Amino acid sequence: MNNYDTIIIGGGHNGLVCGTYLAKNGDKVLVLEASDELGGLAATREFAPGFKASVAHTLFHFSDKVAKDLKLASHGFDINTRPMANVSLNANGEHVILDGWGSSSKLSGVSEKDAEKYREYQQLLKRFADVLKPFWLKTMPRIGSSSFKENLTFAHLGIKMRMLGRKDMGEFMRVATLPARDLMDENFDSEQLKALLSWDGLIGSKMAPRSPNATILALLYRMSGIHEGAHSLPTGGIKNLIKALQGSATASGVEIKTSAMVNKITIQADENGLKTNGVELDSGEIFTATRVVSAIDPQRTFLDLVGVQNLEIDFVHRIKRLRCDGYVAKLHLALSDLPKFVGLDIPDGRMVIADELDAIEFAFDDAKYGEASKKPVMEIVIPSLSDPSLAPSGQHVLSAHVMYVPYKHKDGWTEKAKTQLYERVIDAIERHVPDIREKIIHGEILTPFDLDKNYHVNGGHWHHTEMSMSQMLMMRPTYEAAQYSTPIPGLYLCGAGSHPGGGLMGGPGHNAAKEIMKEKS
Repeated sequence: MNNYDTIIIGGGHNGLVCGTYLAKNGDKVLVLEASDELGGLAATREFAPGFKASVAHTLFHFSDKVAKDLKLASHGFDINTRPMANVSLNANGEHVILDGWGSSSKLSGVSEKDAEKYREYQQLLKRFADVLKPFWLKTMPRIGSSSFKENLTFAHLGIKMRMLGRKDMGEFMRVATLPARDLMDENFDSEQLKALLSWDGLIGSKMAPRSPNATILALLYRMSGIHEGAHSLPTGGIKNLIKALQGSATASGVEIKTSAMVNKITIQADENGLKTNGVELDSGEIFTATRVVSAIDPQRTFLDLVGVQNLEIDFVHRIKRLRCDGYVAKLHLALSDLPKFVGLDIPDGRMVIADELDAIEFAFDDAKYGEASKKPVMEIVIPSLSDPSLAPSGQHVLSAHVMYVPYKHKDGWTEKAKTQLYERVIDAIERHVPDIREKIIHGEILTPFDLDKNYHVNGGHWHHTEMSMSQMLMMRPTYEAAQYSTPIPGLYLCGAGSHPGGGLMGGPGHNAAKEIMKEKS
């Protein structure tokens, strides 16, 4: 029988989270994944013989509530893995290092004045992050809603804000939308420290330090995890999280099909209007269901799978105008030996190549005009240190997120353009690892265009759509689809393009499942 209560399109972490909650609630659930492997951008794939990596290479705010609800520990996932140190690399070995998180964190390589100011800064941001934390796992009320239940969420937020006190409440309102550059310049002298602390508010976005939008709000979102935004590599690597989610889903009764590309969401029309009743695969196979939940990006969901002929024109225009161009490329290097970074004994942290805010800003300027930066900025990890199965014995994988690589290159992403980008990135790494070229067995660079093509994510955007003020909270991805239900009855969203947003957090999958369960009860 090809009939289900719920069909989930997309076997990324949010699709698995949503499907597992619904299966635990009694639904007959089918998850359909287009690729051979589950996980989406967190899927681990072989990029060279014997060498494996995932696009999403660290955890920083996976929900402890989701981990507990789905009993992920019993499936081998440990959310309490010690965080990595954050290292701002300097070619002379004069690094700025932030080790640990919260009040126990240790900052070195800066003046005592900056170190003291960092403690004050961190405590203030922690207070602000705690105000917002409960709302990342809640459905945001509809704009103009008069529902008492929905307005309780706003009331709860108001109470949390008032509890900050008048002074800090005013500071919260100011800081939340402040450009990263302004916040850094107000607090610190060290250029390296400024670049390091602003990095997490910028990575994955189409924004730079001077961008007047929501970079600090994005940073507070990332601070919602148990390690307050500090990054970690779980035991067994990122693949262990996906394996645990798959194990929990299967144990809960979720049926999973990989290599199952959905061609369209089937819509039935009668005297009561339109309603989804299932999906059709590229193979022509049809599956029917009471509801369909899309864990893929909003543009692909509505424009490609639903079809504009089934949607109001105003809604279509808003979906088409979503800002979805990715700005991050992914570098994978298969290495014959552990790379030796100047001034570091063991490269077991998250290492950032961006020694000042202007380096980040200038890289962004290049990308605005359709060019890859002449001086790339990036973050680097060596995931094979915590997961030796990613490389043959004694060898290693280097994984880097290279910021400000445009989805649309002004001359197109030709092999020549990709080779030029790759060489620039290796040149940047070489300043910190002088013998890196001698250790490279194989290397690949995946532009946002490649991520679009290989992972079926419109624009190659990590978060499915930009996390800006006009595309967050009760506007994510747009009104009429910001509470997980959509203008098509029976169709829901649960991907990174929904509230609260992207990253390996699980919030959209959790929230969508809870909303569906409320509607069923």
